[in-house]
Parts: sequence; C-alpha cells; structure tokens
Amino acid sequence: MNIYDNEIHLIDAALNGDQSAYKQLYNLHIDALYCFLSQFSETTSQTEEWVQRAFIKAFEKLGSFKQHSKFKTWLFTIGLNEMRTDMRSNIRFTELHDHHIEREKDEKMEEAGLWLKAKDAIRSLAPEKRMVCLLHIAEGYSHAEIASMIGITEAASRTILHRTKKELKLITAQ
Repeated sequence: MNIYDNEIHLIDAALNGDQSAYKQLYNLHIDALYCFLSQFSETTSQTEEWVQRAFIKAFEKLGSFKQHSKFKTWLFTIGLNEMRTDMRSNIRFTELHDHHIEREKDEKMEEAGLWLKAKDAIRSLAPEKRMVCLLHIAEGYSHAEIASMIGITEAASRTILHRTKKELKLITAQ
C-alpha cells in the first residue's frame, strides 16, 4: 500500500469516527507543514498557530476533501490561506519581506555557509515569490498545483519562478 492509498484509508477511517486515523494523518504531515509555514513566520508561536488552525480547519472540513488530489496539497492550501488571512488582518503580508527575521539557528545549517546565504536570500524575497519558490523547489509541487493553491495562473507561477531564480542568482553572487 502506497502513502496515497494509506491516506485515503485514513481519511475514510477518520470520517467514520476513528480518532487514531486523525492522529496518523496529523503525524504524517505536521513536520512538512510546519517547516513550510515557518519560512513565512516571524516567530515559532506564529508558525504553531497557523499549523494548528490549518489542521483544525482541515479536520472540520475533511468530508469536503476531494480525493482526486493529494491530502498534503489540500492541507498546504489550507495552511497558506490561514497564513495569508492572518497576515492580511495584521497588515504584515506586503511588508514581510522588509523584516529581517531572527530565527533559531540549526547547528548543522550554521556550518554550511552557502546554505545560510541561500536561506537568507530566499527570506529576502517578496512573499509571493518565496511561496512559489518554496512550493516548487522545496516541496516539489507542479506549477498547476501552485497556481491552484495560491490563486494565480500556471503561466504566472512559471514566470514568477523564472524571475525568482534570476533574482536569487544575483543575491547569492554578491
């Protein structure tokens, strides 16, 4: 049984009241969702709040999940929407790229100066560019999936990624 079949089984079990199925779905996706949303967050507590709200909303609306897409894609879309709603309500979304975000340092990553430079370069990007870049490169989503997740066209996703790669090359060359 592959992970997709396992997720369908878990979703069906959760919808039939199996609490352990919810926990298994949570455990399958918590790390990836947290890691992704933390790239847009100023604090650990902010990331934790977005992740918690995303899971709550996903589990409340689990009956509306259409199984023709991946659960992870659907969950990431909910997480992105929670983040964007929070940022809009706090008037931070368009200003986020101006902040120098202090983050906990992972000792392993500190040793890799190139990684830190790339990480800082990605954090300096405008939010939409950062979203497209991370969703495509780090998470492996297609341009069609990205377009659906953040409400842009597939062509816009390709253009944004192309321009972002150019921008990152300039930033990291400095």
